[in-house]
Amino acid sequence: MAIMTRSVLLIITLFVASGAAAQTPLGTRSSVLSSIQGNAVTSSNAELGNTAVRLRDVRFGRIVDTQVSDKTGAFTFKAVDPGSYIVEVMGQDRTVLAATQVLNVNAGQALSTVVKLPFKIPPFAGILGNSTPSAAIVTTEAAASGVLATTTAGDPVSPGK
Repeated sequence: MAIMTRSVLLIITLFVASGAAAQTPLGTRSSVLSSIQGNAVTSSNAELGNTAVRLRDVRFGRIVDTQVSDKTGAFTFKAVDPGSYIVEVMGQDRTVLAATQVLNVNAGQALSTVVKLPFKIPPFAGILGNSTPSAAIVTTEAAASGVLATTTAGDPVSPGK
């Protein structure tokens, strides 16, 4: 009878242990998982609320989790395994609008980050001549017209040495 009781207890112990292992990744305990929290902001640092934000494992390229930022742009990824990640802000068309630098997460660590949208160039900015493509076009047109070099007319503004 004692052998049968021990066998039943062993089976129950293995069953409970296997259930716990299914809830956490192999080789880790729930107490060593990490978290990543942050804020999504526009290029002018305004809140980027109710926006899809996802966590990507950079080692394998897989999406680990997706969240929607709250109205203040805050988000949190909980129970993150130690590793290297980036946080991406997604557009409504599911394209990546912005991403963080690589975040290296150690066991039990809580990291904070900011995901900031890049500045947008107005659609007609190039026509006004304040962009690199405009400068390239002007230079190409000048070369095609036979202009080899340009010089500044007038006296130098800064004294020469």
